[in-house]
Amino acid sequence: MRADARSNRDQIVAAAQVVFLEQGVEVSMKEIADRAGVGVGTLYRRFPDRGALISAAAHAYLSGLADLAATAIRDEEDAWSTLCRFLRECAEMRLGALASAIEPTLHADIRSDPALTEVRARIADHVEDMTTRARASGDLRADVGPRDIAALMTLQVFVFPDESYVETARRTMDIVLAGLRAR
Repeated sequence: MRADARSNRDQIVAAAQVVFLEQGVEVSMKEIADRAGVGVGTLYRRFPDRGALISAAAHAYLSGLADLAATAIRDEEDAWSTLCRFLRECAEMRLGALASAIEPTLHADIRSDPALTEVRARIADHVEDMTTRARASGDLRADVGPRDIAALMTLQVFVFPDESYVETARRTMDIVLAGLRAR
């Protein structure tokens, strides 16, 4: 793919993720094209239908999530810090809202898409690793497992109109993490 075509594709996927987050997956394709700064024809050349665009947005979402987990594992010095960073970043990035927009529409497709199988497995492995290491270090409650952490990754935070989303998400995650702490 040419560099300009790749750039257009990436812009469209990024715009779709934002618009899906804000308005759901039924938003007009024209609005997505406008947000991406491309024409509708360019959008349809890259993505022949809404399903293809939703699938590409889901792949980008899951790939970003896998990268987020890998970075936390690589950069943090202990298991508890890794888990805390990862869950805070998930909340701050509003992954729960995006998952709510994409997942119901493509649940079966996401679960069966071979292109997504590997990235989903990487995420599951990272979550398993973080959970196991945090429990082994004595920082994470023994009754909390990877499935619990997976549910918290998509936690949605309500924010009052006069509040900052980032500050509210941080405060909410501080409360959640205090509840997960073994000590």
